[in-house]
Amino acid sequence: MHDRFPDFRLGKVLATSFTATLTERRGDAVERIPVPRRLADWLAVSGLAVESCTTAQLELARELRESIHAVLTAAAGQEDLPASAVQVINDRSAHGRAAAVLTPEGNRQWRLSSASCVEDALGVIAADAISIVAGERDGKLALCASPTCRAAFFDTSQSRSRKWCEMNTCGNRQKKARFNANKRP
Repeated sequence: MHDRFPDFRLGKVLATSFTATLTERRGDAVERIPVPRRLADWLAVSGLAVESCTTAQLELARELRESIHAVLTAAAGQEDLPASAVQVINDRSAHGRAAAVLTPEGNRQWRLSSASCVEDALGVIAADAISIVAGERDGKLALCASPTCRAAFFDTSQSRSRKWCEMNTCGNRQKKARFNANKRP
């Protein structure tokens, strides 16, 4: 991994983790995949390893990321899904040629059509977003309560009442701000 880039914010849900490659969207935005190699790094830690990535593939990935974010945000707010974003997700899903394979340990793993096919990896991410919005997963789509973040996340907690995309970042920042505000005279 490259030390000069911000850490990835990885979660258990592929599509929402992918949208978290751009954080603090309503504040000082943090781009976590600024160069093609960094996208390849993210795909590797997400189980979708590719050997290389071009600038054009990075642009496809960012377009997909923003489309997923727009659709998840609309779905979480029970609003109409933006047609152009839906089209991008559907196109990326249709162009991917990845196959789900079963490992000897009983886990699902993705096999891409070639070692450098970023489009296949993007197809897997798009398909994951589709399954979330279509209600095929157990959980609730929500938006982070942080006013600078507002990231869409998939709440699989028992009560389905999570407020923050990540407690270690957004949640702690908000709790600290409340604590400091209560200390002031």
